[in-house]
Amino acid sequence: MSLFLAMAAFALAMSISPGSVNIVALSAGVRYGVRVSLRHVTGATVGFTLLFLLVGLGLHGLLLRWTSLTLAIQLAGVGFLLYMAWNLLRDDGRVSRDEATSGPSVIHGALMQWLNPKAWLASVSGMGAFVADGNVRMVLLFALIYFVICYLSIAAWVWAGAMLGRYLDQPGKVRLFNRCMAALLVGSALYLLLAD
Repeated sequence: MSLFLAMAAFALAMSISPGSVNIVALSAGVRYGVRVSLRHVTGATVGFTLLFLLVGLGLHGLLLRWTSLTLAIQLAGVGFLLYMAWNLLRDDGRVSRDEATSGPSVIHGALMQWLNPKAWLASVSGMGAFVADGNVRMVLLFALIYFVICYLSIAAWVWAGAMLGRYLDQPGKVRLFNRCMAALLVGSALYLLLAD
């Protein structure tokens, strides 16, 4: 397997697997449809790629020196997951496919990645495994491969949510779905707190 295929396989495994960003993408797809939810996909992909590039260019070394910063990022991530879960719990269940509906934003998607421990793990482990020497050209190529795969992977979750949304045609069903998604986010937050 070539190095680029190995990078692509790593990016796919990390991007398509369930996590908080993908849970929000699924929920957004149900509630807002594909077009509005692509803002979340774009923000999450750009946010992750920027994080990935910075880690590849040396941010990881800074975090190793300042372990308290790593803890602060983890706690902020847990707080953000709980905030997202709270919003899902409070949602009234009304599905809106209206273009004027606010829906998830680009900034929100990017912020989710910067507070997402899975994104940090993917960045550090990916760069460590494939570009440990810090070769700038290879860092940029890996980031480009990851960008495309990350975008398509998160978009697949949105699309799955939009397809699922066809069956969630009543507010009560959507509320139940949102509560299940909120429980998954709370479970993710608890896992992060207890994993250390």
